[in-house]
Amino acid sequence: MTQDTVRPAPAVTPAPHPEWSLVLPVKRLALAKSRLGPFAGERRTALALAFALDTVAAALACPAVARVLVVTADPTAGAELTRLGALVVTDEPGGGLNPALAHGASRARRIAPRSPVAALSADLPALRPAELSLVLAAAARSGRSFLADSPGLGTTLLAALPGLPLDPRFGDGSRARHTAAGTTELTLPGVPSVRRDVDTGEDLHEARALGLGPHTTAALPLVDAS
Repeated sequence: MTQDTVRPAPAVTPAPHPEWSLVLPVKRLALAKSRLGPFAGERRTALALAFALDTVAAALACPAVARVLVVTADPTAGAELTRLGALVVTDEPGGGLNPALAHGASRARRIAPRSPVAALSADLPALRPAELSLVLAAAARSGRSFLADSPGLGTTLLAALPGLPLDPRFGDGSRARHTAAGTTELTLPGVPSVRRDVDTGEDLHEARALGLGPHTTAALPLVDAS
């Protein structure tokens, strides 16, 4: 009798970690964060820029993120964010937030067709790269998915895997609109910094408790002194 030959099992190559393209919208600073006016006064625009800088810096430090595209028509914000390493998309199409995000996602897919794309709020001044990694890892298991904000009414992140449209529906009540569109809600715990966007002084107080990024931390004494 001949002994059966036992062949070793073929090696399994782990799936590569997705290299995400993140798209962030940044309003013209003169128009941004109007609800912060009662708290910050004339320093509101400085805070809006600081939020965007801290959000982009944290996103670029996230291992799952390959590139960050910022859609903005503001030259000051564009120059500062370019210095951080973001790719600034200046030809904003008009029509508001969602057309800008769709435009940015289209540009991202021309740059990296095989990469998943996510739209991320630009007002997450406490954003932590490790928490963003957890959210993107969860999003990589769904076709289209979103993360609700801290109050549970809005959206801070919307993700789509390659071949699927981003279909952004941000704005007041966006959690309900993304759900109605069949987008999977990500419910993972332990990611408060990705949920805590800032529109009001109270929001900023909550973000401060999480730990603000360096740009927002540096801007706050100017606000407190005004």
